[in-house]
Amino acid sequence: MSGPQNTKGAAGAGTTPVGILNAIQHPIILVDEDGRIAFANWEAEAFFGASATYLARQTLESYIPFGSPLLSLIEQVQERRAPVNGYRVDLSSPRLGEDKMVDVYVSPLSTGEGPIVVMLQERTMADKIDRQLTHRGAARSVTGLASMLAHEIKNPLSGIRGAAQLLEGSVEGEDRGLTRLIREETDRIVSLVDRMEVFSDERPVDRQPVNIHSVLDHVKALASAGFASGIRFTENYDPSLPPVFANRDQLVQVFLNLVKNATEAVAREPHAEIGLSTAFRPGMSLSVAGSRHKVSLPLEFCVTDNGPGVPADLQPHLFDPFISTKTNGSGLGLALVAKIIGAHGGIVECDRHGQRTVFRVLMPASQDAPPIDQLSDLKRDDTA
Repeated sequence: MSGPQNTKGAAGAGTTPVGILNAIQHPIILVDEDGRIAFANWEAEAFFGASATYLARQTLESYIPFGSPLLSLIEQVQERRAPVNGYRVDLSSPRLGEDKMVDVYVSPLSTGEGPIVVMLQERTMADKIDRQLTHRGAARSVTGLASMLAHEIKNPLSGIRGAAQLLEGSVEGEDRGLTRLIREETDRIVSLVDRMEVFSDERPVDRQPVNIHSVLDHVKALASAGFASGIRFTENYDPSLPPVFANRDQLVQVFLNLVKNATEAVAREPHAEIGLSTAFRPGMSLSVAGSRHKVSLPLEFCVTDNGPGVPADLQPHLFDPFISTKTNGSGLGLALVAKIIGAHGGIVECDRHGQRTVFRVLMPASQDAPPIDQLSDLKRDDTA
């Protein structure tokens, strides 16, 4: 009996080379000298959306973008017979779909001629959690700024406004218009400072089990009666979803902000539509810094619209304070959304799927979920 067969008999089928490769939670493929996919593990089948049998009849070039750096890396390995790495390689294509950013590890199978091993590590979820931690840090910066503004600016502003009001009674014509302008601009600055003061509230969130569908229905009713009147809403709810452990008023504030953003995005669309959806998505977990504890984020709430989408250069900074796509926007609405969801131990992200922009909120179901600044290493746990 041969060596590999002995190994299989002693420890089971899982210790065969194929079994080991299938157990690795990253797409791994074997590319032969003709550029064909000679082998694909289970993760690679999921990544490419095809079975290993089908992939074996395809070339890698038929799946990835024309002129992709991955092809250059494979050629480099074929020539040098030495491993190389590539970071943040975009493999997005019509066949693979959007948002396929990966790190690439390419190595020869042997020192002589022969196939090349390619391992892909998807960057999407890791980048998302990195951005969430950045948003959390940015929110802290705004917290300090808000406290300073409240104490150092609002008092002088009230004096300026009072003086302008007194002057308004003793001047006429164009001068009266100028004093009115001073009052209006002073009120606008005070309003901005008041909005920023929300960021300085670091008190623990008062939470209880909340029916997310009642929150979304309430938000839809408010929006339809006001800023979103005339816009078509669609709902796709999972009725079996468990309650989310959260502050109801803050959730209303979050989804009002997201729906208001969606309303402004579809303002010029002839068939404006906003979608509200909920789903249970097991398999997403976050580890807690300094412990082995993991928090599952299975509750997914989405607000979608069919507007033009967020410019690509702004999307990584969309939840940072003072970043706005609107001419007169303050850039605090989405930053506040990120702060509230982060305080609940969740994450919020914006993606583009086809012709629709999706704001996705992932939240934990457990009552003891720590805030996001204690979390790291977003992972899929397929046993969840």
